[in-house]
Amino acid sequence: MQGSALSRSISGIDQPHTCFVTETYPPEINGVALTVARLIDGLAARGHLVSVVRPYQRGSDCSGVDSSVTLVRGLPLPGYTGLQFGLPAGGFLKRLWTKQRPDVVYVATEGPLGWSAMRAARRMNIAALSGFHTNYHCYSRHYRLGCLQALVFRYLRHLHNGTAETLVPSIELRDRLQGLGFKNVNLLGRGVDSDLFRPQRRCEELRRCWGLRDRDVAMLYVGRIAPEKNLGLALKAYRAIRGMNSSVKFILVGDGPLKTALQKEHPDLIFCGTQTGEQLARHYASGDIFVFPSETETFGNVTLEAMASGLGVVAYDYAAAKSHIAHGETGLLVPYGDSRAFIDSAIRLVRQSGLLRKLRIQARQYATSISWSYVVERFESLLDDARGIRAIEGASSGLRKLAIAGTRRT
Repeated sequence: MQGSALSRSISGIDQPHTCFVTETYPPEINGVALTVARLIDGLAARGHLVSVVRPYQRGSDCSGVDSSVTLVRGLPLPGYTGLQFGLPAGGFLKRLWTKQRPDVVYVATEGPLGWSAMRAARRMNIAALSGFHTNYHCYSRHYRLGCLQALVFRYLRHLHNGTAETLVPSIELRDRLQGLGFKNVNLLGRGVDSDLFRPQRRCEELRRCWGLRDRDVAMLYVGRIAPEKNLGLALKAYRAIRGMNSSVKFILVGDGPLKTALQKEHPDLIFCGTQTGEQLARHYASGDIFVFPSETETFGNVTLEAMASGLGVVAYDYAAAKSHIAHGETGLLVPYGDSRAFIDSAIRLVRQSGLLRKLRIQARQYATSISWSYVVERFESLLDDARGIRAIEGASSGLRKLAIAGTRRT
């Protein structure tokens, strides 16, 4: 993260100060951590002062932690090896923000730490925005906690409605949340690094390691290998494809609680583990078809990364795919929840090489137009609006108090 010192600009011009409160942050690898890091780096590059409050992650080295990052206590997050959720920290946040008061607080995740941040910001009259990054209420049914789904959803709604605005990555999600009682929901899209993720990173040596010849097809999945990702459907699609073309390989990039079991049950699958940076980009570009069967996404950054890498994408018609894929032009969209259509679409791309070639070229062309710089610019504007509104409200409150005091004296 750029700009580590928590001090105002020496030029005498105040830097707007945004404090991010998040349960996940690099070097952790997931969509939320990626998005938060992009927003932080973008704001810092635009001259903002940025600080972060996050839980200490077990096994991490704190000696090199940036001075703008404050670590708090946490507990292991069930189902997410290596991640922790932050414990309630209202008193700590009040002391921290009294010493170094931010102009805006951005609550990126909705655990107990995020709840504390929302409450502390309200009590201290600090503008607060929140991000709806993860469908935790949907995840509960995949971890035998379905009975808690309604309770979790009410908690999420109460937390988000306690902030000035809830930022979501798609119009579809905005409309759905508004219909479910969320107030002041606004759109903040996502971008993709099309310089990092590009077809030119295709590696024939890597493909040979996967057992592929020049014209063979690599079906790729990138993401958590976990129950909520609906990987059983991807496996059904792969088995159906193998029935007609035995040279196709299924490559899975990522890690998660299902990995060990899948390795034992399906020894022909190729597991590449967690990849980052140029290595991740190389794995993307060395694939041909990208399948994304998840039904629980708020967005799905991997969809854009696959498009930028020039892959033929098969995904359900919601979240990132709905926002960015033109069916039959830059990918194939499948009606949400229609597993038979998902399998048929994957088969279609293997059978129709001309269609796959067209989708790959046009997906890449489209992805080059999706810039993180525009997303950061919009985020900056939303922060400025929230800060300005809170300043006006604070001034009005001060005038009312002065008027009341004056009335009492007379």
